[in-house]
Amino acid sequence: MGDKSTRRAFIGSFTSTGGRGVIAADVDGETGALTETGVSDAVADPSYLALATVAGDQVLYAVSETSEGAVGAFDIRGRAPRPIGARVPVCGASPTHLAVHGGHLLTANYGSGSVTVLPIGPAGEPAAASGVLQHEGDGPDPDRQRGPHAHQVLPDPSGRWVLAVDLGTDSVHISALDTGTGELTRHGETPLRSGTGPRHLAFHPAGTHAYVLNELVPTLTVCRWDAGAGVLEPVGEVPVLPDGTEGPAYPSEVVVAPDGRRLWAANRGHDSIAVLSLDGSGERAELITTVPCGGRWPRDLTLDPSGRRLYAANERSGDVTWFDLDPETGVPRRAGSLDAPAASCVVFL
Repeated sequence: MGDKSTRRAFIGSFTSTGGRGVIAADVDGETGALTETGVSDAVADPSYLALATVAGDQVLYAVSETSEGAVGAFDIRGRAPRPIGARVPVCGASPTHLAVHGGHLLTANYGSGSVTVLPIGPAGEPAAASGVLQHEGDGPDPDRQRGPHAHQVLPDPSGRWVLAVDLGTDSVHISALDTGTGELTRHGETPLRSGTGPRHLAFHPAGTHAYVLNELVPTLTVCRWDAGAGVLEPVGEVPVLPDGTEGPAYPSEVVVAPDGRRLWAANRGHDSIAVLSLDGSGERAELITTVPCGGRWPRDLTLDPSGRRLYAANERSGDVTWFDLDPETGVPRRAGSLDAPAASCVVFL
């Protein structure tokens, strides 16, 4: 029997290309269907979202992926998101990702190649930036890697470290957050294969491995993760498209199954979802198949809280498409979609 309760989801979108901002939706627990309940355009280009519990209430945060760069907070107790306070600058350009860690917001600023820390206030409002960690370096691609481009930032499963994936420097930067001062301290940097353009990573549920999805080549880099030492070690690289695939492809997002047996990656251009198997240790990944993403230009993939469904935010076709996952093979089967112009991400409450 499926879960008949109703969950909530929130969709980010690019207002500069026709999106309506942050969309709230109900999620049918039985079918996974999304039904829009309200929208807010209070933040320009809210391309990535994150949730946190503050004083017993859930608060939604959004980056504003603009040249000025900002974050905004939303009260989500009503049917439509309602802004909390004013947008706060991130002291960086074009933030593409954010995470909540240790009572702070962390943003990855693609344009400026930096990571910003902003304390969270008592009502959930973001405060002025308490620290900015600037990345340095470049890569061989003259169009995309002339300087650092931090694309994702997230805490590791142990909570001891902050990892920032930098497309411009072909590396993952590792730092530690001082929750008292709100500052990041550099700890290390793991170089990946030159020119791969790492974009996002996801951890194995055991916390012993991480999987870095590359944007400039359609591959996944498998890494060991030592949480005690804060060391990331690449151990292999596997394709996320079948041999002989023609045409450009720009992988965007990677998610790992709660049981650690499967991994999914979105491929823009090829407009597909790759299904990879993981061995028992989490150290060996293998491409099984790809399936259509249900639209065009899948910018984000998200598992629902049950781990039984996968949602693709298809930016250029303007929809969020959901898939039922085969419990044995992990292969997605399209089950429905919701119109969402310029959709960029989905998060679940």
